[in-house]
Amino acid sequence: MSVRATELRKGSVIERDGDLLKITEYHHSTPGNWRAIIQMKTKSLTTGHAGSIRAGSGDTFEIAFLERRKCEYLYRESNGDCVFMDGESFEQFPLPASLARDSMGYIKENTTVELTFHDGSAIGIDLPPTVELEVTEAEAAVKGNTATNVKKDAVVETGLGVKVPMHVSVGDRIRINTDTGEFQGRCT
Repeated sequence: MSVRATELRKGSVIERDGDLLKITEYHHSTPGNWRAIIQMKTKSLTTGHAGSIRAGSGDTFEIAFLERRKCEYLYRESNGDCVFMDGESFEQFPLPASLARDSMGYIKENTTVELTFHDGSAIGIDLPPTVELEVTEAEAAVKGNTATNVKKDAVVETGLGVKVPMHVSVGDRIRINTDTGEFQGRCT
């Protein structure tokens, strides 16, 4: 389906030159009496490369048809690909390591997430806004540093490194923002 550039928004996925591009930033400006200019930053869903597109308001783009399904993360293969299973059909799908790399630090085995599919193959993971994970490694707090905004390094159960306040210790469950990778708070 073709749409005009003014109808696109952040998060839209377009097909261009045989590639799927997700719009990560969208800016519409009209400088003085000139025609509108639309600047879009994109990320390729097949290769992971970032790029930019400059378009006029009359330019058209092809919207990609995407399907989302709830799938369970099973395991990581020796080549780095991640295997997921559809919760309804029990069919298993590999997600290439190049597409899963950024997201897998937030997902434990046997966790249900939404996968995005295009033409029957998995192309991405839709993470929830925050996840709760257990701290497995953390530096010990130094007396006097707990009253300030000093942060220390910690590692959670998936292997993801996070900067946390000094009061967080091994065994604590913490909430992490999946967009920024920042500590949000301790879970009770």
